[in-house]
Amino acid sequence: MFSRINGAITSSAWRRPQVILWAVAGVTTLAFLIALEIAARHYGLPGPITNQAKEVLLAPKSGPLLYASMALMMVVLPRRQRWIAGAAAVGIDLVFFLVRWALDAKMMFGNGALWVVLAYAVIAVTRRTGPERVLLLKGVGLALLLVTGRKTGDAWLLITSKTRPTVLDPYVATADHALGDPSWVAGRIVRATGTVGSHVLDYVYIQLAVAAVVVALYQLRNVAAEGRFPRHHLVRTFLVIGLLGPGIYMIFPVVGPVFAYGPDGAHWAVADLWPNTPTGHAPYHMPFDQITPRNCMPSLHTAWATTIFVHSRKGPRALRFAGTFWLIATLGATLGFGYHYGADIIAGVVFALTIEAALRAQARGWDRSAIQLAVHGTAVFVALLLSYRYLPETMAAHPWLFGPLLLLAMVSVVHGYIRTTRLWEPAVAPAPRPEPQPEPA
Repeated sequence: MFSRINGAITSSAWRRPQVILWAVAGVTTLAFLIALEIAARHYGLPGPITNQAKEVLLAPKSGPLLYASMALMMVVLPRRQRWIAGAAAVGIDLVFFLVRWALDAKMMFGNGALWVVLAYAVIAVTRRTGPERVLLLKGVGLALLLVTGRKTGDAWLLITSKTRPTVLDPYVATADHALGDPSWVAGRIVRATGTVGSHVLDYVYIQLAVAAVVVALYQLRNVAAEGRFPRHHLVRTFLVIGLLGPGIYMIFPVVGPVFAYGPDGAHWAVADLWPNTPTGHAPYHMPFDQITPRNCMPSLHTAWATTIFVHSRKGPRALRFAGTFWLIATLGATLGFGYHYGADIIAGVVFALTIEAALRAQARGWDRSAIQLAVHGTAVFVALLLSYRYLPETMAAHPWLFGPLLLLAMVSVVHGYIRTTRLWEPAVAPAPRPEPQPEPA
């Protein structure tokens, strides 16, 4: 009789909408990773699952990212267990370091962090029960999603380069005349700063995910004490941007000015024009190699930096300053290194705020203002892509009209986001005043 009751309770629990949603999300993610693995192997390269499995023993591609992912997982642990997990990761990495040094192999840290995350996955299944197990599995899942997202992005970039033999850079470069060719201007500024400025911007550009984790750790600092994750946090937006962005790459393939018009494009480039001489030819579908990723439209680095900036606004002054610096430096790097056009930057900001608004609405519940904001952001984003594709010469011929229009379109989404999300903020009730007490007789 008791077994029947327990079975009924278990069956009932699994019918709960939240559990079903998590199960569907897990199955969908696994199917997506398998599909990317098959697609990558079709082109003769390992996919995201294989690349992630290799990092259990081989030198990781990014040690800082693995340690940042482990830090995300540790938000669910008590303080003492955090120290133990961190020490274990460093100890394991020291062993790997000595072995690689003895074998004269490639040196990189991060294996220890991955081992610790995987160990806690086993601990959650074998040594934890109930809500404690669920919370620990969520922490492990969050960490693995971040590192797997990086591998997934690499596979997506491979697919874009293999399946899109022509690029639309001439269209975007022509449309960029309406903005004053900001990539060309920023490229000359970065060159003028010398090696110091380039190294700083390069570090900011590469370690964007680590900056996101720093902000996320502040948002998730109370998870262990409260026993639950907040409804919405930075990592959710970060992952969704990385999931949806490459789909736009497939629709609007662009390689960037340093490849299409600069030295990095070799003989595929139109000419060695960037950053000294703006383009001046009519737009056309431009053939390009099958190696360079078509990862410009929209600028996902700008989108990610925008979300870091937005989520850092509720933190202390140092975190707000860091979020502002990372956004400005990322914009300088994306333009100054010739990886993006100004048009990509505008599209990236709109893309980020639209996704952020939709996720916040999903967490709090959809209402009329949320639907209007999501529809407005989507409409502006689609209008930007269509104008870059079908009106570039008109935009270039009338820069004093279309330049401000592009900026106003972006500002309209920014303004709509600020106005709407302020309405969503809970009203702060005034502190209750103490009631007057009767004087003693």
